[in-house]
Amino acid sequence: MFSAFVHGRKKTEPNSRGSENERFGLMTAKKILFAYLCVMTALFLSGCKNTTESVATSPGDTVVAGVEKVKPAAGTGNVQGKVLYNNQPVENIEVKLCEQFSRFVGGCGGRIFTARTDKEGDYVIVNVEPKTYEGLMARVFDTDSYVFATSGIGGISSAKYDVTADKTLFISPTHLFKSDLKLSSPKAAAKLGAKDLELSWEAYPDAAYYKFSVHPEDTSVTSPYVNERTDATSFTIDKPMQGGTYRWQVHAFNDQDRKLAESSQDFRFTIIDTVAP
Repeated sequence: MFSAFVHGRKKTEPNSRGSENERFGLMTAKKILFAYLCVMTALFLSGCKNTTESVATSPGDTVVAGVEKVKPAAGTGNVQGKVLYNNQPVENIEVKLCEQFSRFVGGCGGRIFTARTDKEGDYVIVNVEPKTYEGLMARVFDTDSYVFATSGIGGISSAKYDVTADKTLFISPTHLFKSDLKLSSPKAAAKLGAKDLELSWEAYPDAAYYKFSVHPEDTSVTSPYVNERTDATSFTIDKPMQGGTYRWQVHAFNDQDRKLAESSQDFRFTIIDTVAP
């Protein structure tokens, strides 16, 4: 399973930037602290909802068989994998192997090994000190976002990587997605009635279908729409919605169930009345 991390530094370039058993989530820099507090709340109060869309997986799911491209130097190991977008290889993507990793605070730390993908989307991180590494990150094109594999209940932990001397560790393909899907209506900070409320967004290139979620800021309220699938680029709300503030987001998928893009997580609107059942 893969999720994504965004560094807190200022962006220098605009964004350019999958199977049924995969879900992806992208956290903006301003959400990192919120997500950390929310996870703590979930652990102690079971009240935290919808901070990411990561799904539990075992670390073994990140390791596959492969053909060694480069022999590791004596006493060291190599890490080899592939990066794809829309099922196609992506060239010149930065990949980092992290001795230490925290998805909520600090990201990649300790000793860091890096590599870039070639024309086939392949990367080889060479001459790695044998030990267990806490994270492996692939940059999402020229943005400050990195996709990484997760493990454990709810995908809270990053996957671990055991590098062995004189061997190559083969990693399953990493599927990138962009964060440039554009929402049309309701606009951010809109205040409106629940009756005949329509969500709409712009069509995304190569998208076969979409999934949208509407998350109430009041964590005591259960959302009637979580990963709701639709082939259209709009949806009319037809379930009861309590008054209050909601965050909504849309994800685009191709015809092979790979995530292509998502909208910003910062779009919120306020319902000033309620749709009756």
